Amino acid sequence: MRQLPEYPWDTLKPYVDRAKAHPEGAIDLSVGSPVDATPDSARAALADASAAQAYPATVGSLELREAIVAWYQRRRGVQLAETNVLPTVGSKELVALLPFLLGLGAGDAVVYPEIAYPSYEMGAALVGAAAVPCDDPANWPENTKLVWVNSPANPHGRVLSLEQLREAVTRARELGAVLVSDECYAEFGWEAPWDSEPIPSVLDARVVGEEMTGVLAAYSLSKQSNLAGYRAAFVAGDAELISQLLVVRKHAGLMVPAPIQAATVAALADDNAVSAQKQRYQVRREVLLPALQSGGWQISHSEAGLYLWATQGVDCWDSISFLAERGIIAGPGIFYGAAGAKHVRFALTATDEKIAAAADRLRSGNFR
Repeated sequence: MRQLPEYPWDTLKPYVDRAKAHPEGAIDLSVGSPVDATPDSARAALADASAAQAYPATVGSLELREAIVAWYQRRRGVQLAETNVLPTVGSKELVALLPFLLGLGAGDAVVYPEIAYPSYEMGAALVGAAAVPCDDPANWPENTKLVWVNSPANPHGRVLSLEQLREAVTRARELGAVLVSDECYAEFGWEAPWDSEPIPSVLDARVVGEEMTGVLAAYSLSKQSNLAGYRAAFVAGDAELISQLLVVRKHAGLMVPAPIQAATVAALADDNAVSAQKQRYQVRREVLLPALQSGGWQISHSEAGLYLWATQGVDCWDSISFLAERGIIAGPGIFYGAAGAKHVRFALTATDEKIAAAADRLRSGNFR
């Protein structure tokens, strides 16, 4: 076992305990786990496929692969074939295991955003590769073998333009590195132009050109379809890379259960459920955002995704303590890298009632 740091969310416990002592109870805006109902279409498909005696195929059923291809064309404007897609057991599994699946190790570098989901770094740590937080493609080291980009980003909601994605792909190809774009929040754009235009995918022909060589995109239904408990996700892109990943995943026994595959097919086709969920999050955002601003918080980026990235201009732990006294639990920015040390992440994944209560508490008094 490699020596890994303490799981970051475990360090939040004293503040969680303090928030729980609030007379009106704690409001958890930290982890971002969905609270709304799973669509009936997915639940029905899961039940119908529950008699799953045989082992599922690692590559996924033909029906699932066709559904992923159709979804990419309809929702992301990307043309794929069945050989370009592969289901995964949630997206975090893929993020953490991809350096291993690609055969990376000591002497290799894994690049990821300077403010980022911690699992990119942990994936590098698990194989002994160098973890390099760097946003500027010109500064990516020569030994880079894997590059992660994240758009819309967790935690701060920034969206990368077509030009920025092209620049990243071009540099990764110069280095001979695989580039993977984590796009799990792509259905949730709030501010112009993303309130009316589709958020770009790295697999868009305007980014990769005529070939997807060396490029993959990761996607999950956890947020858009409230399937976090199902672990329903997939990776798409370069057919040769997909084929290589498939072989290793077969040997490792990484198979998405057949009932989950069936539920994923149904969820991918249910655009109405996704639209309804987006509307729920938009309503909550329109309550929480002005409450934070009226309380003296500055919002950074947050034009898309499921979080508000906010700062009081002080160390994030001071902000977390301030919030805990008001019974609010949020995500310390330092969890996402040193560059986030003065920010706090607020998740929109709480009920309308909880969001309204949090807004009231935030308006009740400024930090200073």
